[in-house]
Amino acid sequence: MPPKKRVLSGMRPTGRLHIGHYFGALENWVKLQNDPQYECFFFIADWHALTSDYADTSQVAQNTIEIATDWLASGLNPEKCTMFIQSSVPEHAELHLLLSMVTPLGWLERVPTYKEALDNVKDKDLHTYGFLGYPVLQTADIVMYGEPGSGLVVPVGEDQASHVELSREIVATFNLNYGFSVEYERWRDENRGGLIEALYPRGGTPIGITSGHAKVYEDAPRINREVLRRQLREEGPVNFAKRLGPENLKYFRLTPVLEPPQVLLTKTPRIPGLDGRKMSKSYGNVITLSESDGDIRAKTKVMMTDPARKRRTDPGNPDICPVYDWHKLFSPPETLKWSAEGCRTAGIGCIECKAAMADNLIKWIAPIRERRVEHEKNPKRVLELIDAGSKRARVEATKTMTRVRESVFGWEKKRAEISSGGSAAGAD
Repeated sequence: MPPKKRVLSGMRPTGRLHIGHYFGALENWVKLQNDPQYECFFFIADWHALTSDYADTSQVAQNTIEIATDWLASGLNPEKCTMFIQSSVPEHAELHLLLSMVTPLGWLERVPTYKEALDNVKDKDLHTYGFLGYPVLQTADIVMYGEPGSGLVVPVGEDQASHVELSREIVATFNLNYGFSVEYERWRDENRGGLIEALYPRGGTPIGITSGHAKVYEDAPRINREVLRRQLREEGPVNFAKRLGPENLKYFRLTPVLEPPQVLLTKTPRIPGLDGRKMSKSYGNVITLSESDGDIRAKTKVMMTDPARKRRTDPGNPDICPVYDWHKLFSPPETLKWSAEGCRTAGIGCIECKAAMADNLIKWIAPIRERRVEHEKNPKRVLELIDAGSKRARVEATKTMTRVRESVFGWEKKRAEISSGGSAAGAD
């Protein structure tokens, strides 16, 4: 049986979740946790909350519990997935640090959402390393739970795929720096001409191969390995392999230290806010998963509709009406047909249409809300569940960081060498 693919996704702790969160992520997460081909890790990204809201952290802990409560109410099952808190797994911060060492500054400065936020957000100072470097932390979050050779996927919509692509570039750079090896001495002894041609394709003599300077000769393996690594990075694996040919490639090893993540494209329905804009708490246009029946009816009663329907007798177009978008999520087919036909013919008014949609929204949300009330009564149990998930996540993170530390520093190899009677490298 092939190993399960691992799934990683998370949410910032912004408080109680709304129906946009459910249809944008949670509905799909529940499907993934129930799919036997996946092993799912879902985390509450409390460190990410600090990248833009570092000035006031007073609500982060409570918001974390609110989100966990909504996750449980929406159907996430701690026995089928690992739910955890980011800051409870400190290995994320260590991997973030190591990845930041190899990530070019220009990559981060060119991230579109970074530039947009600097231009548009005026009430916060976002000129911090934490905000600039959030894609590196995001990469650490993802690849912490990958195993080389096994699949690692991130469920996102098309508009977020570029974020995963940047993570792939960061991982490729890290693997090239710390998973790249050359059997230099064997290559030099068996095929000196091939080594010289690989190092200097335009002619010249590599350092140390024919040099009579002792110190230069001692440094030659290190220097020439760096030359080859730079060539591989600049030319790309395909062109590099084509230039060297199979007779020289046999001396190379590129062992992935971190598993590059793949995009798992997910289709999400259109769910505009009450005012027709994107659903967002900052716009005040949401229906939370814990909303009361009275509040649902009051909020949807003033919901935006097709602006062309200025009078009751004016026909409308349901395809551009936010209320109809919500009907498609909550109403049965017969109500959907009634709404569309009534709108186009002015057979029904917008108030009637909204009321029918609200009735079906209330029916849909009732079981989620009931489960939430039960979990809300016992926040201690909710916290115990996410703490247990954090411990499970940390077991996997420890495995990853053991592999990463050894690839970067080689301490286990050095300790074994010293224990067997070898000398400390670099000693004069």
